[in-house]
Amino acid sequence: MIVGRSAEQARIEKLLADARAGAGGALVIRGEAGIGKTALLDHAAAGAAGLRVLRGVGIESEIEVPFAGLHLLLHPYLEHLDVLPRPQARALRAAFGLADAGTVERFLIGAATLSLISELAGEGPLVCLIDDTQWFDEASADALMFAARRLRQEPVAMLFAVRDGSRHFPTEGIDTVRLSTLDRDSAIAMLNERARGLAGPTRARILAEARGNPLAIIEFTAALTDRHHGGDHGWSLPVEPLPVARQVQDAFRARIGELPEPTQRMLLLASADDTADLTVLLRAGERFGLTAADLEPAENAHLLELSAHTVAFRHPLIRAAAHQGAPRSWQLAAHQALADTLTGDEYADRRAWHLAAAATAPDETAAGALEQAALRAGQRGGSAAVAIALERAAQLSTDPDRRARRQIGAARAAYNVSWLDRAAELAAASAGVSTDESLLAEAAWIRAQVSYERDTPATAAALMLDGTAPIVGSHPEQAVSILTDAIGCAKDACAHDLIRRAAELLATVSLPPESALRPVVDGMIGLGDLFAGATRPAVARMRKLVAAAQGGTVHGLVERVLAGYLALIVADDQAATEVLDALVADARQQGALGWLPYAQEPLAIAQLLSGRFRDAGTTVAEALAVSADLGQDTQLLIMNAIPAWLAAVAGDADTCRSYAETILRNEAKHPTNAALATWALGLLDLGHGQFDAAADTLDAVCAGPARQDFLIRAVPDHVEAAVRSGQPTRAARHLPALDNWAEHTGQPHAAALARRCHALLAPGPEAQTHYDAALRLHHETDRPYDHARTALLYGEWLRRQRHRTDAHTHLTGALTGFERLGTHSWAARARAELAALGDRPVARPHDPDPAARLTPQELQVVRLAAGGLSNRDIAAQLFLSPRTVGHHLYRAYPKLGITRRTELAQFTL
Repeated sequence: MIVGRSAEQARIEKLLADARAGAGGALVIRGEAGIGKTALLDHAAAGAAGLRVLRGVGIESEIEVPFAGLHLLLHPYLEHLDVLPRPQARALRAAFGLADAGTVERFLIGAATLSLISELAGEGPLVCLIDDTQWFDEASADALMFAARRLRQEPVAMLFAVRDGSRHFPTEGIDTVRLSTLDRDSAIAMLNERARGLAGPTRARILAEARGNPLAIIEFTAALTDRHHGGDHGWSLPVEPLPVARQVQDAFRARIGELPEPTQRMLLLASADDTADLTVLLRAGERFGLTAADLEPAENAHLLELSAHTVAFRHPLIRAAAHQGAPRSWQLAAHQALADTLTGDEYADRRAWHLAAAATAPDETAAGALEQAALRAGQRGGSAAVAIALERAAQLSTDPDRRARRQIGAARAAYNVSWLDRAAELAAASAGVSTDESLLAEAAWIRAQVSYERDTPATAAALMLDGTAPIVGSHPEQAVSILTDAIGCAKDACAHDLIRRAAELLATVSLPPESALRPVVDGMIGLGDLFAGATRPAVARMRKLVAAAQGGTVHGLVERVLAGYLALIVADDQAATEVLDALVADARQQGALGWLPYAQEPLAIAQLLSGRFRDAGTTVAEALAVSADLGQDTQLLIMNAIPAWLAAVAGDADTCRSYAETILRNEAKHPTNAALATWALGLLDLGHGQFDAAADTLDAVCAGPARQDFLIRAVPDHVEAAVRSGQPTRAARHLPALDNWAEHTGQPHAAALARRCHALLAPGPEAQTHYDAALRLHHETDRPYDHARTALLYGEWLRRQRHRTDAHTHLTGALTGFERLGTHSWAARARAELAALGDRPVARPHDPDPAARLTPQELQVVRLAAGGLSNRDIAAQLFLSPRTVGHHLYRAYPKLGITRRTELAQFTL
């Protein structure tokens, strides 16, 4: 037993027992240096009977080497890579420098880590023990955290020990235990085990200075016991209290200072070298006339552990003490010696960092080596390592333009891993170094993208416009990319003046006739035309981008997302779904998990506008989960409008209001998404018969700044609410805009909505003509919700006109449609109308569609399984483990009333 840690030990033992029983889990153990984290990992290893143990440790000097920590953990199991999905295996090989796979998405490596651990767990339960996780390189840490959050159905326990007071290590979503100092009784018990022969005052001083830190008790006791036996009864630590880790490190430094100078220099070399390779250490030592014999005093002092091929420090604080306590001149010489020793290609990254550590002034050789290291890191998906390497390369650059270029590269990489403050600082710094207009525009773009997350989309768009204006003539393709992003931000902000400014700049860009960016320019100018009131040319221009995106000639996340939105604006929901489905599929194939929420947001909107509510719910559920997992706070916020709308149409008032209020608190920043949430609240009131409130709420949407966006589709709800509340004049207020949209888009479903609105406002037989026309148009499209809404209104009108048979037919059709869609408040209205005809329809106790019984993730898994994909292929697409896929199928089969996979073919999902 570990003194004073019984509760923590019990929690670890439960985690191991769960893994043996087939349930996964992860635990983070946090605390100051020396508090007992490693002892608890050792306890887990000792108690891991029947489990395979994977053990890794972070090394501070390896923090800049991408995937170094992950390789240390997984390299014994690389023979299993061949059973992974091919893109994942290729990505992991590239990450470990075993193959060249071009540029790899960092989340694909996380998925590969998940799959490999799952594959190992298929041979029996296992436990991963990661010590000093704070020193894992960012890429390795991201991959392990990605896996840890998705192993709930695997027989895998993961424990991470993280030291407080060092760099931030994100562990959101994983249970955490924070180790406190030992209570006095436990500290005395530990001291009594070790402090035989020490006088009472000395023992009391140890307790006072150690302050419950186990390592401090051990090391202070050992140091004073040695001095006591040597006849020195004094206290060697300062009288004034210091942080315990600092005190322990000072104690180690004092012990190192008593060793021969050659041994101290060998310890310094070992602390600077991250290979742990004894051969490398000895070759570097030869440059100072040092030999293997110089390591013996350190080994005898229990500071080092040597084997035939490796050298390791007994505790990370010893490594820190050996390096930080050495003279600066010794440190510089040590790094230069290691750089001169590590000349092989396999050591290129380490050599670059040693050159940088040895530099005392700008040094282009070291800067160039670091830039190449950053290039290799980027190809392996290590964006964090890219940022760190390029920032240091910039500091060492001798040429201002090179310095600026490297700073911008570092800023872009920092932005990609959500280091927003650092990205903004680096971009701003580069602007003060170079006069190159292209570099300055790139710097402004990065600062604007940070501003989108931190300030408002409108602020971001304005920054992009200002930065791009000087390069429209000289760098047209770069200008198009930045201005397209600016228009996307301005669209979110309803900043129509900024959209028009950007469109005017785009109109002056000169591109080759064959440029793939021409449709992008057309689409963005078209959006500017729309907000300037020129609907006809706007629709024609926007359709050019939509068609190009459908044809696969538009590249880039922003451009394809905007093509999807433009398709919604021109009422081509099918094209929007095709473009965005393809983007989602590409993101899955490439492992670009960070793309998914940005593509799934408009996809879910396209699905809900088409009446595919279950699909929309499934899509947005995954998007919200991914955004939360990746810390995409802005995207997570704005997507709340979608579940609010879906809850409204289902009649779930509490859920609708909860989601809507979240986004409406930020209405000024994100007015388009806030308008969707406001539409949801109006739709909720309309479905529950609160027509006055609905008319007021929906009027704010239809008259608001987003009214020319896809929010034009709120007009039919406003017309109905206003008519029902006895305000026909108010009902007609926004109808001309809907008619204009329907006319110029030419889509049957748009015309059907317009005819429905005219039917609500028309007298006598004219209303019937409009209703009949609307229903004929609905029959040309597959939009069950809009069709049912029109049928309900027509049935209500027919009942009031005493056409009971026809009314019954349409009301029954509406009820069937609403029940199939799960739109309960609308089904209740249809039922009430049928009751007024003397019919007594009963609400169905269970949804007739078995798919409605599935959770969103179960539905995703079942659909892919029904399409013939294996569990491993499904896991690769959904960034899950194969066992988790199996778990979802196991839970789905009883809900569907089946027992075998082959029976899935009978369902239309």
